[in-house]
Amino acid sequence: MDANVQKPVVIVTAADLAPQALEMLESFEVVFAGKQPTEDDIVALCEKTKPVAIIVRYGKVNARIMDAAKNLQVISKHGSGIDVIDQDAAAARGIAVRAAIGANAAAVAEHAWALILACAKSVPQLDLRMRDGHWDKSTHKSFELDGRTLGVVGLGSIGRRVASIGVAFGMNVLAFDPFAKEAPQGVTLASMDEIYAASDVLSLNCPLTEENRNMINRETLARMKRGAILVNTARGGLIDEPALVEALASGQLRSAGVDSFAIEPMTHPHPFQSVPNVIISPHVGGVSEAAYVNMGKGAAANVLAVIEENARKVA
Repeated sequence: MDANVQKPVVIVTAADLAPQALEMLESFEVVFAGKQPTEDDIVALCEKTKPVAIIVRYGKVNARIMDAAKNLQVISKHGSGIDVIDQDAAAARGIAVRAAIGANAAAVAEHAWALILACAKSVPQLDLRMRDGHWDKSTHKSFELDGRTLGVVGLGSIGRRVASIGVAFGMNVLAFDPFAKEAPQGVTLASMDEIYAASDVLSLNCPLTEENRNMINRETLARMKRGAILVNTARGGLIDEPALVEALASGQLRSAGVDSFAIEPMTHPHPFQSVPNVIISPHVGGVSEAAYVNMGKGAAANVLAVIEENARKVA
């Protein structure tokens, strides 16, 4: 490209992007919005740089941001969860929305299982007890997974991995996905009613939609087996958080592992912080060295594909 010709701008709503992704975007000027950019930060940056693309790592992209970016052609998610993008507003403005599907599937599925095992085996609680000088060998009993029922909600690239690992653990695996026509070997497709009633462990691995918002609530928690385990590595909006606190306090749930929250970063103080049988992590399920590279490359590839497709249409 001629040095005098200004490169089109891609904004990244973060302070960094994988070097492999930056190489793919060498014909663009990549502008970073910072570690935790606010809506006002992104709006100001859009007005100043007039980006053709936004790669979303942190925060949300709404109509106000889109209107500030007059040249915007594509909003590309650094990951798979596009609920942080106002898709109706994008469609109304002719802006493409893309996700790096499957780029962090291995990382999230592994984290789901880290939380399942930590809940079943009381790993953090026993560690704390040991550090306080206790030896609970004679009183502690862990939750054995072999022969139990695992319910998996969502059979995308993440859910399929979670389900297959459950099969490897000797579990009876049920899965619900309204779009799934078949399931991995050893996994049985089931209704949500069947999954709530049968699951000893319930793993949420589905996108957040208006239809499933707060799907885990007082009513559905009451339908679950007493003493079950709940793990959410998907989206915080899937769970009514006060209802989960009540279920954990009453013993309706043995424990829960939560990696995503209704408000992120998690508010402080938060009721979960005083609940001993919930294990919490700061939405890091998809954060691994390999996933960082894969998500960056996937997001960059989606930007390139849309820009090139639009260029062909104009030509």
